[in-house]
Amino acid sequence: MTSRAPSSHTSPRCTFIPPWLAELVDGPEQAARDEALRASREGRARSAGTATVDLDAPAWTVHDAGSTTSLPGTPARSAGQPETGDVAVDEAAAGIEATLAMFAEVLRRDSHDGAGAPVSLTVHYGSDYNNAFWDGNQLVFGDGDGRVFERFTKPVDVLAHEFSHAVIQHTADLTYRGQSGALNESVADVFASCLKQRLLDQEAGDGDWLIGEGIFTASVRGRALRDMAAPGTAYDDPEVGADPQVGHMDDFVETTADNGGVHLNSGIPNKAFQLAAVAIGGTAIEGAGRIWYDALIGGDVSADADFAAFAAATVAAAGQHADVVRDAWTQVGVEPAATGGAAVPEAVPDTVAAARLRVERSGGFIGRTESAEVDLDDPAQTGLRGLVADAGLTGVDPALDPTPRPDMYVYTFTLDDHEPVCVPEHRLTDLQAELARRVLQPGSVAD
Repeated sequence: MTSRAPSSHTSPRCTFIPPWLAELVDGPEQAARDEALRASREGRARSAGTATVDLDAPAWTVHDAGSTTSLPGTPARSAGQPETGDVAVDEAAAGIEATLAMFAEVLRRDSHDGAGAPVSLTVHYGSDYNNAFWDGNQLVFGDGDGRVFERFTKPVDVLAHEFSHAVIQHTADLTYRGQSGALNESVADVFASCLKQRLLDQEAGDGDWLIGEGIFTASVRGRALRDMAAPGTAYDDPEVGADPQVGHMDDFVETTADNGGVHLNSGIPNKAFQLAAVAIGGTAIEGAGRIWYDALIGGDVSADADFAAFAAATVAAAGQHADVVRDAWTQVGVEPAATGGAAVPEAVPDTVAAARLRVERSGGFIGRTESAEVDLDDPAQTGLRGLVADAGLTGVDPALDPTPRPDMYVYTFTLDDHEPVCVPEHRLTDLQAELARRVLQPGSVAD
């Protein structure tokens, strides 16, 4: 396997926006805007068995956050109601209708939990928010900054991708780190592409296999955010950079950024699915899509499954297409019978008697990494050393859940040569958010 990272620095890094794009288009003030969201996530159940379905509730409701980070926001439209004239609200409504219909009509799945749970969606989240995510309870979509990104409700496959993260949570619950995290991302892309092709009335061989087509503004040289048929070719822009996703195990990226490269390495299982879907023929959802879904719910995929384990589950679920599916995985360098996996080390520095601090933010739907380094003794960095001490970088509360959430950010704080402290976005404290803002945005000061 090849060890490489999407950026030039080599220190360890831990986050629908991958971290290497967030680096270029999003500032660290994002963390402060998400403070209310992080608080609201506390205590939310991750088990489908803990939810109680309100049979009188509409199948879905789109809320308007009004450019705030308060969730879920004001109800704007529910199932059975007419269009509102708000483009984002109506796009979300059309997208969730189509997504629910695909899962119900083809896969016989009733909502994300399989038991008809009402779906809650929020649009107009934050100000110029460049992301979309599933937070364990809510589908959330930003409007984009209008410079690099359009609104995140515009490509319908973005919505299907986030809904699929909810389905994954209620089935195999793939851990969002390393190879299992890349599978989590890939399976979400699989059903997103299936929905897009279904709406276009395409068979697998006719699909363009682009994820997030239309998410970039016209000024960006890119066809989409990802290309399942040709990972690493979706965009190449002077400002945004080149798509760093890989499509074969020979190029597997060993990194602590992006939760262990979940958006980078998801290109490998993405390509395997595309090869299998085209070889099987027919529509993607009724062919390879059904096989991938059967593997997901079949009980043979553990939460920490690696590519080889998931590949074996798809071969077992493929029936007469087993050889075709096995060959698809083999073409991307994955042997279904093999075992293995990747883990992301977690460590905590034991001192703040350091001279330099490095802060990195990775993850998000785009999956790009942003980083900066400062001299704590620089006279221009007034109060920064004290902020480092108060921000709790000398230890991590063991009671805190360190589990990253799909398409949410992860912040990494590294003091000199000490091991990094990785903090998922939903666990970021106010002081840590301020510290990230100070370092990642030169010249910024506390509000």
